[in-house]
Amino acid sequence: MKLFHTGYQEIKEPDVHYGRKNADFGQGFYMTAEYEFASRWARAGKDVTVYVNHYELDTEGLKIHRFERSQEWADYILDNRAGKKDSLPDIDVVIGPIANDTIYDTMGIISSGLLGREQSLCLLMVGPEYRQIVLKTEAAAGKLRWLGSEILPNERIHAVQAQVAEEEAVYQKQLVEAMKKL
Repeated sequence: MKLFHTGYQEIKEPDVHYGRKNADFGQGFYMTAEYEFASRWARAGKDVTVYVNHYELDTEGLKIHRFERSQEWADYILDNRAGKKDSLPDIDVVIGPIANDTIYDTMGIISSGLLGREQSLCLLMVGPEYRQIVLKTEAAAGKLRWLGSEILPNERIHAVQAQVAEEEAVYQKQLVEAMKKL
């Protein structure tokens, strides 16, 4: 499986214990199989270098859990964001849709606790579906091979951010319509 991770450094040996425990799929090393999606996370800045790291994951022998957009998926995300104990502790790799509310700054309305789980699922279904792959264990990290990296030029970063801004405007309108139906 070819995977990509965008960041401010080359990451040859990812640490699955680094990062937030309350991310969509809990603590782990987050990547995507979609190169274009990986570049969406880039943020340009003065004297900042943005890298897209390229990897290959050997999935043989790993326990993989795949999510589709469903209540099970939404519940897993909401529980992780609430800091609850991981309900998939023996899984090495989690693959599934990213919660669009974290991409499109909706100020946490979905995970705020103000909505029920079914209402949250309705809102999480709004917008395009992008997928993430999260290495959750040392066993998974041990099967990840760094292939190299490339520097994303600022022009590319700005072009991608313009695309994201256009998509966000559409998403915000769709979100409002979905909220009116709740």
